[in-house]
Amino acid sequence: MFESLTERLDAALKKLTGRGKLSEADVDAGLREVRLALLEADVNYKVVKDFVASIRTRAVGAEVMDSLNPGQQLVKIVDEEMVHLLGERAPLTYAATPPTVIVLAGLQGSGKTTTAGKLALFVRREGHRPLLVSTDVRRPAAMEQLEVLAKSINAPSFAPRGTDPVTIARESLAEARRVNADVVLVDTAGRLQVDQDLLVELKAITDAVPSQHRLLVLDAMTGQQAVNVTTAFQQTIALSGAILTKMDGDARGGAALSLRAVTQTPIQFVGVGEKLTDFEVFYPDRMASRILGMGDVLTLIEKAQDHVDASQAQAMEKKLRAGRLTLTDFMEQLKQVKKMGPLEGIIGMLPGAGKIKNLAGALPGDDQLKEMEAIILSMTPKERERPETIDGSRRRRIARGAGTDIAAVNRLLKGFQQMQQMMKQMGKGRGIKGLPFDPAQLLKG
Repeated sequence: MFESLTERLDAALKKLTGRGKLSEADVDAGLREVRLALLEADVNYKVVKDFVASIRTRAVGAEVMDSLNPGQQLVKIVDEEMVHLLGERAPLTYAATPPTVIVLAGLQGSGKTTTAGKLALFVRREGHRPLLVSTDVRRPAAMEQLEVLAKSINAPSFAPRGTDPVTIARESLAEARRVNADVVLVDTAGRLQVDQDLLVELKAITDAVPSQHRLLVLDAMTGQQAVNVTTAFQQTIALSGAILTKMDGDARGGAALSLRAVTQTPIQFVGVGEKLTDFEVFYPDRMASRILGMGDVLTLIEKAQDHVDASQAQAMEKKLRAGRLTLTDFMEQLKQVKKMGPLEGIIGMLPGAGKIKNLAGALPGDDQLKEMEAIILSMTPKERERPETIDGSRRRRIARGAGTDIAAVNRLLKGFQQMQQMMKQMGKGRGIKGLPFDPAQLLKG
């Protein structure tokens, strides 16, 4: 997420940190690099201009010039101004008298239907009972897609055929009472581009039901185009917020940094992957921290709390420090980590991770993690407990059972052995200067 922008901003700010004194010329040179980085990230020109001007006003004053560490103080100002640019957090609220109606709008391909499923899981975690509703009568199999999605998360759906969108939306309120749902998520039709028919239909739907929220679903990778789409929708309905999808694939960040400043529409959620659990609340301060390469430890902790069993994690820590981790334990840890989302995204939340070159290439992908699991499952219980007993013939048998080659088995066993040694060293309090093995060595050649 934001890899390109983070790298450029880090290079620009690095020139200013660590200096005992900064002149106006130094500040101007650094901000010139910041401005170019933001423009290349497809951030709105006026937004960039105002952002840099605000930083300079504070940077050439006593706040920076008279500080003991002017470079670090300047980075702090950039962080604060970026948080201001991203806006305040807009939490999802619920109607005093159920049901709470949430209408999702957007162009075709922005990910509305998948987002509806993600939002359904979110409101359920908050203690509510969602009903998924499809008013998309035009796109082939749109209603079937929503029904399948609802079934996958064990949620009720409402997608009657042969009915116009406005009637479906109106009747969904009665359906919500019937199935005892207190949140109605209305998935509307999209188009390849904004057109009058789309807007007229959307307005009729929002007029027909008392919607608490009208959320625009936008593809983050479209940059400033997302701002233009938002402006067009705003002219028809009163948007209460936006959801940016495909943020995990957005290396630039133009949409996130431009949207609130230009349209005044708050970003409420972001989609960070293809799975229905890859969905996060938008926190401006945390997002600014990610963009500046400072990580997002709070979100990482929340993910761990949601997906990792605390008692199991404590027991695992004791085994790790004692150097008694088995391959069975290792596989269980792997399963829990996979629940938290893509490994690259998890590592990317750690401070400084963005500075690691070729991070994506150094981490095992989903297919490789599956291969690791297959190799461990192809072992006998005794082999998982005592991997040192696995000789050449056993390695061949394990490789055949996992559908891979002996080299992959050897890499896994070697990497596991080195990890055991590392954890024993940490348990003795000796510390380590660096990892004794490449994390990708477990699976990569």
